[in-house]
Order: sequence, then structure tokens, then C-alpha cells
Amino acid sequence: MAKNPTKASEATHAGDRLSIRLDLASGARIGPGKIAVLEAIALAGSISAAGRTLKMSYRRTWELVEDLNRTLGTPVVETAAGGSGGGGAILTKAGKAVVTSYRAIEMDTALAARKHLLALNRVCPGKPRGPSRANA
Repeated sequence: MAKNPTKASEATHAGDRLSIRLDLASGARIGPGKIAVLEAIALAGSISAAGRTLKMSYRRTWELVEDLNRTLGTPVVETAAGGSGGGGAILTKAGKAVVTSYRAIEMDTALAARKHLLALNRVCPGKPRGPSRANA
């Protein structure tokens, strides 16, 4: 039976958020930040544009990519040198696989955690969030 993609948003109580970090045997640590960088590179077509989109310096964006390259043992981003024609960056096959696998793990985990999060919200309802005092 195929999974319904709309179930991911229903997997948790409104406002609940599940954050996943993978710690692979290779030493690679993959979490929401590195996935956001890879997705931004895929959309923007460059590391610097991805950094700007994420309000992150080029250096920090590049460090995250290099950490993945090193710890995964294969490049996740392919770059073209800048110059008059401009540079650019695209995800490699490995980079695309990292994003796809991470998002699949995230979806499966959210679905598996749904009943537990709902139960937790029944026992610990918390206070409703209203407008923050800073915005008042």
C-alpha cells in the first residue's frame, strides 16, 4: 500500500515538529541544516546563492558541504569555477540520494511517531501560543 504524502503534515499535532539527525557509521552527521543547504543549492544552482537564501555565509555553507563530502567519502555537490560565464553548483547523484533518503526517513518517522505525539499532547497539553509580547 502506497503512503499518502499528505499524511506527513497530519503526523503530528498542529505546531509539533519532529527533528531528525542521522549519525552514520562513517562519522557523517546529517540533519535539517545540511539538508536545507543541499536543497537550497539544488534550487539556486550555486553555493553562494544557497547561503544567501539561508542567511548563511558562503564559508559556512561551503564548510557544511565539505563536511558531507569528507564524511560520506563521495562528493555531494559538483561545482563549476566562476569567471565570465559564472560558476555554479549542482547536486551529484550521492547528494540527491542523501536528500531523498533523509526526507523518506523523516516522513516514515513522523508517521510512526504520530500516535505517540498525540498521546503526549493529551497528557501535556501545554499553553496555547499567542502573539509574542515582542510583536504586541
